[in-house]
Amino acid sequence: MLSGIRDVAIVVLALESIVIGLLLLLTLLQLRSLTRMLQEGLRPMLDSAQQTVNIVRGTTDFVSDTLVRPVIWLLSVFSGLKRAIGVVLGMLGLRG
Repeated sequence: MLSGIRDVAIVVLALESIVIGLLLLLTLLQLRSLTRMLQEGLRPMLDSAQQTVNIVRGTTDFVSDTLVRPVIWLLSVFSGLKRAIGVVLGMLGLRG
């Protein structure tokens, strides 16, 4: 009697092991598929982000060269002229 129950338990455990093995294999295949999908999906997004960064970098260089530097230079010239005029007026005693 006990040997029959033991034999049935062994068969059930063997079938359970096979099912678990198949589910593990299926899980690994799905994980591989997910990894491949993420690589194929993320690579174009990363390339696009890199292109955007390059465009922004170029735009900031352009704005810096064509607008910011000339404005800073012009303001520094005006500041120097203002100071020079103040010194000259101070030397002439015309500064209040």
